[in-house]
Parts: sequence; C-alpha cells; structure tokens
Amino acid sequence: MHINFAMWRKASWELIKMDNKKEWDALDVISKWLIATRSAVTTVTIYSCIIAGFLAWRDDYFSWLPWIIVTLGLFIAHGTNNLLNDYTDFSRGVDKDNYFRTQYGVHPLVQKFWTKENQIKWFIVSGVLATLSGVFALVYTSFDPYIIGLFAFGALVLLFYTWPFKYWGIGELSIFLIWGPIMIGAVYVVLALGSGGDISNVFKVALAGVPFGLSVASINIGKHIDKMEDDKKKGVGTFPVRVGQTFARYTNIASIVIAYGVIFYLVATGYFSTLMLLVIFAAQRAMYAVAVLTKPRPDAAPKGFETFWPTWFSGFCFYHNRMFGGLFILGIFLDTVARKFTLPININMLGAIALGIGLIYAVVQMQLAKAKAKPAA
Repeated sequence: MHINFAMWRKASWELIKMDNKKEWDALDVISKWLIATRSAVTTVTIYSCIIAGFLAWRDDYFSWLPWIIVTLGLFIAHGTNNLLNDYTDFSRGVDKDNYFRTQYGVHPLVQKFWTKENQIKWFIVSGVLATLSGVFALVYTSFDPYIIGLFAFGALVLLFYTWPFKYWGIGELSIFLIWGPIMIGAVYVVLALGSGGDISNVFKVALAGVPFGLSVASINIGKHIDKMEDDKKKGVGTFPVRVGQTFARYTNIASIVIAYGVIFYLVATGYFSTLMLLVIFAAQRAMYAVAVLTKPRPDAAPKGFETFWPTWFSGFCFYHNRMFGGLFILGIFLDTVARKFTLPININMLGAIALGIGLIYAVVQMQLAKAKAKPAA
C-alpha cells in the first residue's frame, strides 16, 4: 500500500465509482476514508468554516490554531455522519436492490469492500476525533453555554439525521440550518469568545450564512427528489416523498433564488459591500438548475448525461453550488480585505469595478466559445 495523493485530490473533488475490491484494498487509509465519507460533498463543511473565519477576521477575532482545529473537527464530523448514514441504511435494508445511493458512488458495505464491524470501527475513530475538536472548542471558550448548546445540537443532528429526521421529512431543513446559519455562526462564536470578544454581531453573521446554507440544502433536496421513487418503496419519508415532486422542485427553486435575495439584502443594508455581488457570475449555473427543476425528472438519462445518471437535479444543484460557494467565499474575502486595509477608493466603487471587469471577461469568454463552436465554412 502506498500513499495515493492523486486519489486524495480526486476523492475530495468528485464522487468515486469503483467495483474492484483489489483496487479498493490497494488504497491507503486516507483515500478509503475520503471515498467512504463522500468527501466531494463534505467539503461544503470546509466552505462554511472558511466563511465563518473571514467574518471573524473582519471583526478582529480570527486565530489560526483554533480555526484549524474546529474546521478539521467539523469536516471529520460530517464524514462521521455519512459513515453512520450508510451503516444505518444498510442495516435497515434500504441500501439494497440497486438503490440510488449505490449507483452514484462507492458503498463499502453493499459492495463488500469491508464489513459492518469495520464500518463501526471507522465511525468510532472518526467520531472520537470530531469529539476531541468539540471538547477543544468548549475549553477554548471556557465552556460557554452557547457553545455547549451548539455542541449538543450538532451531536443530535449527527446521530439522528439518518433516522428519524430524514424519515420525518425534516432532514433537508437540518442540512440548511447546520451548514448555513448554525455552523457559520457557531465557528464565529468560538473564535469571538476564545479571543475575548463579544457576540453581539452573531445574528448578522448567521444571516450571512443563510445563502450558503440554502445552496447546500438545494443539493440535498435535489438528491432526495432524484431518489424519491426508491425512497417511497423503502418507506423513507424524505421531504419530497411527503410533499410530492412538484412542490419539492419549486421549493428547491425558491432556495436558490432566496440565496441571491439575501445577499442583495445584506449589500443594500451595508453589511456587505458590492464586492459580494460577484456571486451573480454563478447566475448562469443557477438558471441551469432552475430550468431543470421546472420540469419533472426524466425516467432515464438524457443523451449526453449518461455518465452522471442517476443524479439529475442534485447534479445541477451541485454544479451551481461549486461556483456559487467559491464566489461567495471570494466575495467575503475581498470585502474583508477592503475593510481591513485603507484603500484609495470607496469599497463599493471597488466592487463596481470588479463587477465590470468580471462582466467584460464573461462576455469575451462567451464570444470565444461561440467562435470555437461555429463550424468551419
């Protein structure tokens, strides 16, 4: 066994499909953990922590060591939740008969890459590491009641998301709250309290976390629509199963649209500068997702999408989230830098210039793409 850095990178960016057990056995421990925990998706946790870190830096509360410890702990906790999710669904007989989960990525239990005992061991080790990070946060903030409450809430969602929350149709809401206002607000609070600051600004921070939380939730809702027929047969009462595909699709459209609306509100009220409007360059991907969501899910993969099937709605929402999340973080970073350092021009004017440059670049790229696509005379 050798350390496969290429697989680390690949597994952190895309869901891995693999059928050969020998290939699996040859992987190093980190590669197996990244694949088994679906780290291409769990990286959204790191995004949330980066957002919280920039907002803490903006208010002079940022410190590298506690941020790194808390971020790694939350990333591992997300992976731990996915390990428990797969174990629970496998044990309850959900992940069988070519179920949706087994079609889009490696499922070590279903594919017999390892046993239930192995899965539990990985869950325990990951859970202990995540818990140690939580204990650090408690000690760092002198066991502040807010942090105790957030720690307890996070543990509750981790343990009960798969069952019963997902079966009650509130799993999607949990995803929005955790990876949006709660996680971003919680990491900010840890950094603020640990540095001796106050948390009077936490509600604005939580509101600033809403757009990213909605974007993450859109992936989850999309996935649950994609697999709702399988879930109906298995008795899994996700939100789309309970409300129907049409209502779920339009709820997902609303989550994408509202994400942009909250950003516009925060810019209009002065919490963010116009630099945050850089997220509008993800609007094209948002329109792709919205356009797909206005129509029922096809029964089979449309031509050209066979590789990505059975993900459909979730694939388009994930595609949007990648750019939206990146631009959201870039906007917060530039907004924070502009506030931390004295600049020769107004911050909102700087944002307008950045938007103008971005727009020119986008138009040029579109024209180049058209010219490339035009058949030779």
